[in-house]
Amino acid sequence: MAGKSKIEWTEQTWNPTTGCTKVSPGCKHCYAETLSRRLMAMGANGYENGFNLSIIEDRLSQPLKRKSPTIYFVNSMSDLFHEGIPDEFLDRVFDVIRKTPHHTYQILTKRAERLPEYFGKKALPKNVWLGVSVEDKKYGVPRIDYLRRVRATVRFLSVEPLLGDIGQVDLTDIHWVIVGGESGPKARPMKPEWVENIRVQCKAQDSAFFFKQWGGWGADGKKRSKMQNGRKYKGRTWDEMPEINALL
Repeated sequence: MAGKSKIEWTEQTWNPTTGCTKVSPGCKHCYAETLSRRLMAMGANGYENGFNLSIIEDRLSQPLKRKSPTIYFVNSMSDLFHEGIPDEFLDRVFDVIRKTPHHTYQILTKRAERLPEYFGKKALPKNVWLGVSVEDKKYGVPRIDYLRRVRATVRFLSVEPLLGDIGQVDLTDIHWVIVGGESGPKARPMKPEWVENIRVQCKAQDSAFFFKQWGGWGADGKKRSKMQNGRKYKGRTWDEMPEINALL
């Protein structure tokens, strides 16, 4: 079955593929890689190959079985647009999405250059929120322009783990920005001024701002557990979401 998610901005995860390969600094301490190896050791279905890319066809039907409207994060344990996943399988994934218009699907990728290539001849279903990872200025920010080339109900950025000041960013047609620090024993720190730069730009350019977590380093620059550092930024919780009705 698809799994209930602990991710603050979604409800369920759906992983028709598992495993991935590293493409940028944001991948260095990938949580999915660590979890995949743990699941392989436990003998969990779908993780027989550890973090090697695996296509799991029998998971395609999972959303079809769920009748109540659900927000799915697609491929929390992989990257749907990985170069090892053929277009034919992507077609099957999006066929399931089209058959389940009562669900909402959030798809996030670091392979942004494949987005306009794949969707150049086919429309993205209206119940998909499409996003790219933006961990830094060099690797992350260029992905935004690829995302902008695809017509989507919601375009979003996952600025997590935020590894540096990303400078001035054009948020035209970007509806939602999620910001978060890295967690785990080898977490790299996130500075408050990097977060504030993004928050101010979101406000100025009418993009919803969602602060997910501090991660392994607090606002005071001290290392402690993710739970201890919490989710509050500037004394409050920022859970802004895109206004869907205004976008349709």
